[in-house]
Amino acid sequence: MSPPRKQQELDAIAQRYARRAETVAHDRYSLLRPEVWQMLQERQRALLRELARRPGRPEQWRLTEVGCGAGGNLLEMLRLGLAPEHLTGIELLPERHALARAVLPAPVQLSLGDASQAGVGEASQDLVLQSTVFSSILDDGVQQALAQAMWRWLRPGGAVLWYDFIVDNPRNRDVRGVPLARVRALFPEGRLRWQRLTLAPPLARLVCRAHPAAYTVFNSIPWLRTHVLAVIEKP
Repeated sequence: MSPPRKQQELDAIAQRYARRAETVAHDRYSLLRPEVWQMLQERQRALLRELARRPGRPEQWRLTEVGCGAGGNLLEMLRLGLAPEHLTGIELLPERHALARAVLPAPVQLSLGDASQAGVGEASQDLVLQSTVFSSILDDGVQQALAQAMWRWLRPGGAVLWYDFIVDNPRNRDVRGVPLARVRALFPEGRLRWQRLTLAPPLARLVCRAHPAAYTVFNSIPWLRTHVLAVIEKP
């Protein structure tokens, strides 16, 4: 795709995040909210089960996160045992990049800007993580360029760790669901293993007002789960 078109989409992503920050309640994603900590813990358990199947020891793995935000996922990787010097985070938004730099150890490499142009070595990573990044990219070409970069970074036997939602949010036109067919198209050479997670957030917020335990009850219905955790392995 042309550089101007790509830059236009990257600028639009930043504008969408800024607009959402102005309109969403400041505590919408607070870990003190019962629906938020239950979503997080559900995802953590599923991811840990997948990582337990990986060969080698965590301190040996090299991992890059696309869209690392304020560094929360990279902190989880440090607690799991990954070495800080083996971690890389890439973030488009300067304010989030600054937050991540403030909380992560100095050996963690952080890059600011377009992830598809980041200086990650080809076939250098055991794992590449993305969490609700692709659903924020509305241009197919930008999605494709990023997926190709992530695939280049992986060494054979490595895997993309993917967490994103698969359905559109009619209340938020700044994002779009990424169905499994699209994931397969983005990584046509990958071996895909996936599971459906996460009670639809608007419903989760509603039912948890009645009681936190309602999350588990409603989340037991598979078609009410809106996200997918996938492992896409490189042969």
